[in-house]
Formats: sequence, structure tokens, C-alpha cells
Amino acid sequence: MEEVTHPRSIRSFVLRAGRITEAQQRALEALWPKYGVEFEPSPLDLDALFGRSAPRVVEIGFGNGENLASLAQAHPDRDHLGIEVHRAGVGRVLNAVDNAALTNVRVICHDAVQVLEQQLAPQSLDEVLILFPDPWHKKRHHKRRLIQAPFVELAASRLKHGGLLRLATDWEAYGAQMLDVLGKCPLLENMSTSGAFIERPAERILTRFEKRGARLGHGVWDLAFRRR
Repeated sequence: MEEVTHPRSIRSFVLRAGRITEAQQRALEALWPKYGVEFEPSPLDLDALFGRSAPRVVEIGFGNGENLASLAQAHPDRDHLGIEVHRAGVGRVLNAVDNAALTNVRVICHDAVQVLEQQLAPQSLDEVLILFPDPWHKKRHHKRRLIQAPFVELAASRLKHGGLLRLATDWEAYGAQMLDVLGKCPLLENMSTSGAFIERPAERILTRFEKRGARLGHGVWDLAFRRR
């Protein structure tokens, strides 16, 4: 399969110097060797990484990791790989995974585009989750949005045939852009019977972020597209 390259002149994230708690720092030091995966520009052997062959789910930008840990605990038959650039969130999920004694979670702290391009092989994943990516509200910043045609084609190329790309946003205009971009990707077909959005999946937990948005009256738009 022809490789898909996503232009990286503009990043879709900003690394902010957020505060890392002592517990998160301890987790980064003590638990990273157990659950962490260093970025390397060569494809991962996922069977060797998890010690088995199983359905593989990747969550991009998992934030505090609430959904990642919940899904891994609810589905021990699946392997879950989380990708997040912010160290505080990585430290938090490492603690959660270790406290729950989960063996089906690994974490990469790196730019998701480079991980998809260089570290995950084509047709190696069963599901990719991208929940509440930064909407970059201002029009002049829309070029920084992650969900753009080159990235969608890249993510779709990493899915097995029949694999799912699931997204959610609480920003309606971004949801409309997601729907338009994914709908134009020849590798994907919309799983919505209406050809638009889907109902919120039952297994996606309400994170603190989503609960806060609900209190503020924010709607949520979910999408699910299948690899042709």
C-alpha cells in the first residue's frame, strides 16, 4: 500500500508547561518502563508488544486517560494503545492502569501523526478513537485542526478492512468539518443510517471534560466511519 504523508509544517497541538503533580511524576518515572513505548521511526511489532494477537484499538489525544482506562478494563480481550503529547495526562493514566492491574494498555508520548506515519503499520488497527480534539475556535487557526484530509487518509490507511474510525466533538462547526472531510475520504464509509452523525456510543464514558461541557449546555457530535 502506498504510504500517506501528512504535512507537519503546522502542528495541531501546543505543548503547554502545565503542572505535573508529584503522583504523576512518580508514575512517569516508575511506571513508564512497564507501560510506556518510546517513539522510534520503525513499525512496532504489536503482537510482541502486548504478548498476544488481539483486536487493537488506538486512542489519539486521550487527555487524562479516563476513557482509555475504562475501555481497557471493560474489554480485556482488546489491546489498547494511547497516544498523548501532554506528560501530565500520561502520568495520570499510568497510575490508573497500574492501580487496575491492566495488562492490555500501552502508551506513547509523542506526536500522533508521526506515530501513525512511522510506528504503526498499514492495516494494523481495528479501531481508532479521536475524542474531542482541539477545535481551534478562531478561523485563522482552523488550519491547525487535526481532522483534515491528509490526516484522515493516513488514519484510515492504518485500519484493517472493516475497522472503525470514531470521533466526537463538542464544537458543532468542527463536527460539520469532520463530517465533510471523512465523507470525502475514499477509504471510508459513514456508519450513520442518516449519513450524518450517530448516537453517543454506550461504551464511551462521560469524562470530566464532557460532563463540564454538558453543564455549560454544550452539545456533542459523534461520528463513526468504517474502512472499506
